[in-house]
Amino acid sequence: MDDFIIARALHVLAVLMWIGGVAFVTAVLMPSIRRTTSAEERLAVFHRFEGRFAPQAAFWVLLAGASGFWMTHRADLWSRFADPSYWWMHAMVLVWLAFATMLFVIEPLFLHKRMEASPDPARDFATMERLHWVALILSLVTVLGAVAGSHGWVF
Repeated sequence: MDDFIIARALHVLAVLMWIGGVAFVTAVLMPSIRRTTSAEERLAVFHRFEGRFAPQAAFWVLLAGASGFWMTHRADLWSRFADPSYWWMHAMVLVWLAFATMLFVIEPLFLHKRMEASPDPARDFATMERLHWVALILSLVTVLGAVAGSHGWVF
């Protein structure tokens, strides 16, 4: 099962880089922008930084999804989705789907155009910051549940 070990290592690396990046953006970058930039300019400043992070996030999200799918397939873990004690499996898929949808559908097709023509960039930045906190908290709960659950803890 060497391929499973490689897939797990890649999965952990991908989640570390993806959620770690979300944590940095949410807990460091956005508050820094809020404290140092005028309300009207926050959205534009954020998008300058985000343009460098988005391709990296997309790569790590794809790798996390591919490695997670491979491990589920390779170890035939599909039955876990029918067992509520494996809630963290569902949470991983839902968090992944939310981020993948945001990165590959919502942002490129709708959100970037909406933000460029924002009638109220200060309000939009504040909303975006709140949503980042929600996404981060849900992601961290999922990571904690997945690590504990994959090591035998049952809720």
